[in-house]
Amino acid sequence: MLTGKTILVGITGGIAAYKICELIRMYKRANANVRVVCTKNALNFVTKLTLQNLSQNDVGVEEFSIDDFKPEHISFADEADIMVIAPATANTISKIATGVCDNLLTSIACAFRKPVIIAPAMNCNMWDNPIVQENLNKLHYTILEPESGYLACGYDGKGRLCSLDKIFDKTVEILNYKKLKGKKTVITSGGTIEDIDPVRYISNYSSGKMGLALADAAYNLGADVTLVTTKEVTRKYNVVKVKSALEMQSAVEKELDASDCIIMAAAVADYRIKEQAEQKIKKSSEDEITLTLVKNPDILKEICLKKTHQTIVGFCAESENLIENAKEKIVKKGCDFLIANDISRKDIGFSSDYNEVTILDKNGGMKKLEKADKTTIAYQIFEEIYE
Repeated sequence: MLTGKTILVGITGGIAAYKICELIRMYKRANANVRVVCTKNALNFVTKLTLQNLSQNDVGVEEFSIDDFKPEHISFADEADIMVIAPATANTISKIATGVCDNLLTSIACAFRKPVIIAPAMNCNMWDNPIVQENLNKLHYTILEPESGYLACGYDGKGRLCSLDKIFDKTVEILNYKKLKGKKTVITSGGTIEDIDPVRYISNYSSGKMGLALADAAYNLGADVTLVTTKEVTRKYNVVKVKSALEMQSAVEKELDASDCIIMAAAVADYRIKEQAEQKIKKSSEDEITLTLVKNPDILKEICLKKTHQTIVGFCAESENLIENAKEKIVKKGCDFLIANDISRKDIGFSSDYNEVTILDKNGGMKKLEKADKTTIAYQIFEEIYE
């Protein structure tokens, strides 16, 4: 999703500087070219060698270089598609706001004429200082406000660097603005719940995280998103809360005709109880109890049979013979793409924040996406299905 894009990451001298190492890795996993410039004080928290290895590029610190004819602050500004300053200290924010260009980072910011994201991080009293707020208001940039919580200085308040996912998502949103504009996208997530009685039910370990990451990514890319989920979720896009497989089927089929893409990331129960008990089933003297199950509808297969113009993407969670089972399933279901993931691995299985998947297409193509956080995987999936 960031192929061909150059991101200039500006790091200033705050304790949160160490977190930016992971942000650089996130950008690199999304195939971006990453350039890094930092203030001298930033190097008190993270080394230049670390930043060079992660970005696979030289790191700018000093303002002037005799190696190139073009001044370095201009060459950095010309090369990048976006500048992300994180963490942004009160000092650097104030310098940029007032036009002070006393280091490479602030000089680049002054010359930069493309989108800029600033993610401040500082002590809560510094954040609340009217002068800092006034300087922020002078900047016509995208400001990702800090979060509240325990701070490194010992205070508890607003000043902690916002999540890296938020910075990453905003970067992708800006660089891929409206890439999926006009695409009605329906995504399912979570494990369905099949009631036994008012107390007990049959379900599975699905957390719904992958489906939610896909919905967030689609929304950030400009799609008209509907998330059909068994989880409690609050988002700016449309969320339809369901419980059972039958409810999920009804919700998905309602959206089918108007949809351009449906991604079935939910873990739908294969069976449900034939007759749900109206009252709690009491313990008896018998050592065994028999529950009669009936097969649930195969939602993925049925929407594939009914589709007209839609792109249908299924998921295949396997504990063994991943690729063999996935190849069989994509033919059996009739979907355009199938995302296969190995649930036997604890590092990428249920409830993990990471995933590693193989994408199969109906023409026999196959591509493996190496282990990454689910946000990154989500964007990579969209890159593949809309290439």
